[in-house]
Amino acid sequence: MTRHLTPLAIAYLVIAVVGLVGTWWFNALAIVQMNDFVTDLVTSGPAVSSITVDLLVVAVAGSVFILMEARRLRMRFGWLYVVGSALTAFAFTFPLFLAMRQRRITEFARAQS
Repeated sequence: MTRHLTPLAIAYLVIAVVGLVGTWWFNALAIVQMNDFVTDLVTSGPAVSSITVDLLVVAVAGSVFILMEARRLRMRFGWLYVVGSALTAFAFTFPLFLAMRQRRITEFARAQS
């Protein structure tokens, strides 16, 4: 299995471990403190920190994906999606990138037909 691990695959695995440890650290803290997750979400607490880490790790992994895919598909200004996520939201720029990625893939497929 390890012979098929590329540096990018290793980077994604490291990000996954950070996501697991980061979120479960705060989940465990909430359990030890016997906090109610729903109340924590409204009033702040470990549940909010867990979700924050969760979303941050997803944004980092998604940003790496955006940069690598944009390069692979020769999409200009791929970095702009990452910068744009700081100005708007990753929930906007990631689906936007996926739409433009699909457009590019379709463009390549039609050119080969």
